Amino acid sequence: MNYRVIALDLDGTLLNSAKTILPETLEALHKAQQSGVDIILATGRHHSAIHPFYQALQLTTPAICCNGTYLYDYPQQQVLDNDPMTVGQAEKIIRSLETYRITGLLYADDAMLYQQPTPHVIRTQAWGEKLPEAQRPVFRQVPSLSEAARQAKRLWKFALSHQDTQQLHAFVQHITDEAGVTCEWSWVDQVDIAQRGNSKGKRLQEWLTSRGLSMQDVIAFGDNYNDLSMLESAGLGVAMGNADDAIKARAGWVIGDNNHPSIAEAIYQKVL
Repeated sequence: MNYRVIALDLDGTLLNSAKTILPETLEALHKAQQSGVDIILATGRHHSAIHPFYQALQLTTPAICCNGTYLYDYPQQQVLDNDPMTVGQAEKIIRSLETYRITGLLYADDAMLYQQPTPHVIRTQAWGEKLPEAQRPVFRQVPSLSEAARQAKRLWKFALSHQDTQQLHAFVQHITDEAGVTCEWSWVDQVDIAQRGNSKGKRLQEWLTSRGLSMQDVIAFGDNYNDLSMLESAGLGVAMGNADDAIKARAGWVIGDNNHPSIAEAIYQKVL
């Protein structure tokens, strides 16, 4: 099969444990681009948090952000196709977060908003400080998430992490029906909440259709539950060796982990 598109998740997939792209992977991806293959990022991240990787890959394609909630055009610095949450949905989520005593991070417009810094915020800000200022993820502390939600133009998602996973699962079960949203797990103690129906696979398929392509033209790489929508519908869905066994079982192919040039080896074997 001659794959015309390579779709890549970031964390745990394209990025190693140090949050960098291995040089072997960069070289393989550049060779794929030179042969006419499109590279597209499909991530749970906000667009402000993927600048260094987008630029390292020298991409011109839009990025699929926040698990498919929107498509972002970096050269034009504008949002393309998108399905954000409503203010009403956000307010229901915020009230429930207070009830369950879970801290939430709200991805809205061009920044990630928080009331109290979470370990995720602290880690990401520390990582960002090592980058040139123009590439740093944009965080903004606000006195009230509810007020911030009412003032925002677009509400992409909530990112939640909680050490009590039973409490987090209980919250997810409650809020899915309460607010009419989709909850996707990005780690055992991390879950993203977005408008119902959004997924990486759906947004990827829509972008492909606009280019006269189909999911059969894609080789997709991922490592977690929020990647399944594209892994299971792509021409070839590839799970990383560091993925949960449940993800590996639903992928078409399992390769090595993200700390080794596993993606590069897969590209040479299946694409080039």
